[in-house]
Parts: sequence; C-alpha cells; structure tokens
Amino acid sequence: MLETVIVPRVSETDGAGHINNTTIPVWFEAGRNKIFEMFTPDFSFENWRCIILHTTVDFVSQLFYGQDVVVKTWVEKIGTTSFVLYEEIHQNGTLCVKGNAVYVNFNLQTQSKESIPDHIRKQLEEHLLP
Repeated sequence: MLETVIVPRVSETDGAGHINNTTIPVWFEAGRNKIFEMFTPDFSFENWRCIILHTTVDFVSQLFYGQDVVVKTWVEKIGTTSFVLYEEIHQNGTLCVKGNAVYVNFNLQTQSKESIPDHIRKQLEEHLLP
C-alpha cells in the first residue's frame, strides 16, 4: 500500500465547510504518483505510459478543511496491459471516500497499449490489496 498525506486547502472547501466533491479525483491522483514513477521514472510527458480508462468514487463520510487526509492506494489487479487500483481517503482515522481506477500501459508514439514489463509488474505486486 502507498500512503500520501494531503493538507486540504481553503480553495478545496465549499460553502458548507466540506471538501468539494470535485477535489477527490485530484487527491486520488496525487496518491498515484509512485505508480506513475514506476512506468515513467522521469515523469516526462513525452514518455508517459499510464492512461486512465475508468474511475469510480464512493463518498462514505464528510471531509473537512483544517484536518489532514491520508490517501491510501493499493493495486487490486494486474492484467497483461492494464491494472486496477483500489483507493481510500481517510480523515482522523475515518474512511471518508473509496474508489477504483483502471489504467492501461500505453505507448503514445505508437498509440497502442503494451504489455506491462516484468520489472514494473513486480513493483506493482508489492502493493497488492491483501
């Protein structure tokens, strides 16, 4: 599992004092940085490999400004060319949001998906959901 701490910003808060629901996908993406680095170590967009195909977000509990959140990211499944992430956002020890993201290993130059290399597959396996 990967963990990323996020400090909520005022701009991410709505008029009711909650974290705005449009912020959550951005926070989930921040939790994927180590995954992105596995595929593109230099973070170069010319060599970018991770293309998102699908994402879901389930809101479980409210999130508030002024309290850090923890994004937890697991690898749920690894296919030949794609992988599925399971993600959670916690605040004060409470599960607040959960979701999934499906990514494909994509070659931008050839505009085609490619098999996930063995060395990356091994790195992904280190973060498999128990």
